[in-house]
Amino acid sequence: MSRRPRKDVPAQGAARPTVSVCRGCCCGTEKIPGVDHAAQLARLRSGLEGSATVRAVECLDACEQGNVIVVQPSAEGRRAGGRPVWLGLVNDEHAEQDVITWASAGGPGIADAPDILDLYVFQPSRRVRAGLETP
Repeated sequence: MSRRPRKDVPAQGAARPTVSVCRGCCCGTEKIPGVDHAAQLARLRSGLEGSATVRAVECLDACEQGNVIVVQPSAEGRRAGGRPVWLGLVNDEHAEQDVITWASAGGPGIADAPDILDLYVFQPSRRVRAGLETP
């Protein structure tokens, strides 16, 4: 084992949180009735403009939780211990606004999520997480 001190490794990753919105086989389709999926994505993009990156992604393979949103930490948030948070059944404007409020404040590792979002948090399988959560 080397006795040399470790050099500080520059932080890698996004400068701001990333909000990934599932728009695959179930989420974002008529399979989740009563939701204007295009408007949901537009509200998230508008509400997070300048403070978080919003991206529509293919199926996240957690269809039983549709609509799924994953809030990923910024590089600073990851250094502070933040990890991606998976939210399921995000099918109303109040939950969307809570996501906007949290991500705008810095997201995982930087700001505490509104308590109500605890009702939406779920843990997908490791296989599913690995597809999105690569640092």
